[in-house]
Amino acid sequence: MFRRNVTPTEPQQPVQAVERITSVLGSGVIWHGSINGSGGVRIEGAFEGEIALRGMLVIGETGRVTCQNVRANTVIVAGAVRGNITTQKLEIRGSGRVWGDVVTTAFVTEEGAFLRGQIRMEETVELDLEPAPETTPSEAAQAESIASTPIVVPDSMMDGTTRKITRKRKEE
Repeated sequence: MFRRNVTPTEPQQPVQAVERITSVLGSGVIWHGSINGSGGVRIEGAFEGEIALRGMLVIGETGRVTCQNVRANTVIVAGAVRGNITTQKLEIRGSGRVWGDVVTTAFVTEEGAFLRGQIRMEETVELDLEPAPETTPSEAAQAESIASTPIVVPDSMMDGTTRKITRKRKEE
């Protein structure tokens, strides 16, 4: 009487994540400070401070964030956030709780999600993040140290003596 079509019309392909989590704040950790930079961060513990992230921010079910203004490209809330959120895409899961105002271009919510605040949808959202540095200050200092160190190259092919070669600085 009723037949199910057994041949799929389109081959199923797994969904690949464009962004990935590169750092995790574990569930037993309490952190006061700031999270800045680029990459994906998952918070399962308690965080209080400033978040300005070029990438994805995931607040897990056990995560608790208190922040005046969370800024990230994508924010997924399964835990609790107290503070305003400025993002290009916000997703509040069924277990997620947000106390604060939201500015976003895309908003997704599941049944059971909680939001106490206002949502303002915009065509584009400026996150006002600092430009991504090519190197961190410690990496820059290390590179400077390496650049100023003379290199000793054995001249074993010729007469067995060594020469000291100094690197020339690149003019900017």
